[in-house]
Amino acid sequence: MSPVAVRSAAQITGIAPQFLVDDLDRAIAYYCDRLGFELDFKYQSFYAGVRRDGFAIHLKHAAKLAADRAHRKQNEHLDAYISVSGIRGLFSEFEMRGAEVIKPLEERPWACLDFYVEDPDGYILCFSEPKA
Repeated sequence: MSPVAVRSAAQITGIAPQFLVDDLDRAIAYYCDRLGFELDFKYQSFYAGVRRDGFAIHLKHAAKLAADRAHRKQNEHLDAYISVSGIRGLFSEFEMRGAEVIKPLEERPWACLDFYVEDPDGYILCFSEPKA
């Protein structure tokens, strides 16, 4: 069977990054209250999923290296790149909700309009929309 035939037989139907968090309840609250996600599930006291518009982020209570978080932030390494439509409205919503915007809504040289948000555990999410 050729690689093309094998590829056409399967399809990715979803993907969810897993973020290690210091405080699971605080992380859930941030994603729900500040970013408008809904709690999808919570498993015991160490694992949860939040979802918005059919897309999920998983949160796991576990240790992470503070130096790694600092390095990623200093160098603007993204933890999630999230494609959206209606970016101006989303930016306004997040501002009203009190999200931690670390890079304002701007046009980028790669033909996108985007902004960055940081969660309480230092994860950086880029929300982006291609320019029309």
